[in-house]
Amino acid sequence: MTHVVFVAPYLLETTVRFIGAVAALPGVRTSLISEDPIEKLDARVRHRLSHHVRVRRGLDIDDLAEATRRCEAACGPIHRLLGTLEQLQVPLAAVRERLGLPGLGVEAALNFRDKARMKQVMRDAGILCARTRLLGCVEDALEFAALVGFPLVLKPPAGAGAIATYQVRDEAALRRALAQAPPSAEHPILCEELISGQEYSFDVVSVDGVPMWHSFTHYLPSPMRVLENRWIQWTVLLPREPTYLEPAIYSQVCEVGYAALAALGMQTGLSHMEWFCRDGDGAPESRVLFSEIGARPPGARIMNLLSTAHDTDFFRLWAELVVNDRFHLAERGYATGAAYFRAKGPGRIVRVDGLGAAQQAFGHLVVESQLPEVGQLAATSYEGDGYVIVRHPDTAVVRDALAGLVSLVQVEVV
Repeated sequence: MTHVVFVAPYLLETTVRFIGAVAALPGVRTSLISEDPIEKLDARVRHRLSHHVRVRRGLDIDDLAEATRRCEAACGPIHRLLGTLEQLQVPLAAVRERLGLPGLGVEAALNFRDKARMKQVMRDAGILCARTRLLGCVEDALEFAALVGFPLVLKPPAGAGAIATYQVRDEAALRRALAQAPPSAEHPILCEELISGQEYSFDVVSVDGVPMWHSFTHYLPSPMRVLENRWIQWTVLLPREPTYLEPAIYSQVCEVGYAALAALGMQTGLSHMEWFCRDGDGAPESRVLFSEIGARPPGARIMNLLSTAHDTDFFRLWAELVVNDRFHLAERGYATGAAYFRAKGPGRIVRVDGLGAAQQAFGHLVVESQLPEVGQLAATSYEGDGYVIVRHPDTAVVRDALAGLVSLVQVEVV
């Protein structure tokens, strides 16, 4: 019997789907470590677990190591220590090394987690990426701005989900931003040149460091623009065919993405990469730039999109991959995409306009939805207050439906 320990500091909706997928595997005994009480889990998932340890600090290496030992004492030798949260990857790697467990080690985990280190590793491997500088003081920022020019992007070195990431367009804005959160040697800020162009993601399945499968999605518009404009509703398109991209660009993405994973130290798992296709007619080598790479599954409900596009449960496929080193997927039969509905500002939702018209126009394409509700507080995350997932064999039909949905549906607040 294989014993898997899953670490989930918080039992969020998507996290629970990953837990349930692991716990449902035949021949697998699953233990859970979390800050949240076990009662927060759906009963169907809870009853599949063999053991649960509640910890006070779900990202603390010492707490996690002790909880993992308790799982081992209760259920026997551990074969895998897993978790999907971005902020968890380095602590998990440290616990694996401390307890002699297989999986991604600390050096590789830091390559993925520390964005400044990630860019340096990529540059050392000859991979084109945005120019960056780790800022320890305001003078560092001014020097970098003089070298690169504006606009620039400021972000935490170990951020996730574009949290605390924003753009500055001139020196005055840069000085204001750094005055609000002054950088220091102990708490640096990552500064990066802004890349103009279309933004995509690239998801890759690897087994023992060898890429086995890949997929890409198209962000419309880019998450950075969405974060800066509360009123913008956005979409993620998962095309049915790779020919959605220019063949030369597609080949370059695969070549560079695989090289980046090798340089960073990816082993077995599903990685999520974000990249830009620069505007213009230059050679693919100068137009494709990778931005950030995570050694974990994608967010923004891309797992749901993959499940819908392949008529399968991609969470189960992920569980098979990380537990049993197996991955098999039938050919994609559909294009799919998600439209994210966002309130026009902070406050409480008082009205959702356009739902009737959206249902009449696109209801036949909808396979999953979670609509904004009157009375709920407007969300602060980029995923917004609700979403709709649509599907069709023709990518153009899905693309047009997504554009229509975010145009018709409007979320009003007071």
